[in-house]
Amino acid sequence: MPPKGGETSPVAVIAVLTNLPDSASAFNLAREIVNLRLAACASVLGPVTSFYRWEGKEEQAAEFTVLIKSTAERYAELEAAIRERHPYSLPEIVSWPITAGLPEYLRWVESETVPA
Repeated sequence: MPPKGGETSPVAVIAVLTNLPDSASAFNLAREIVNLRLAACASVLGPVTSFYRWEGKEEQAAEFTVLIKSTAERYAELEAAIRERHPYSLPEIVSWPITAGLPEYLRWVESETVPA
């Protein structure tokens, strides 16, 4: 019987999120990490409004979220690439495992993140 959606991931696929201050930096980052094969897909969302405390002050900022689909195997390189290109001194870079999903999609993520 063929696998059904929602089954355990055949690969260690992850989602990674980062926020950038403007659409140009978000679009550039998204394109570059896909081009480098560090991500199968990077979706630019936004603008969003973020509320946070920074250096003792309450802040509010418009930001653009980049939602990235990659693999755990490529995470260290992906994190380094984001840090290198990110305009913030302390960028938000968070990751979580994708524990279930359409197996064909998860295999596609894996195949698109194999180093060239």
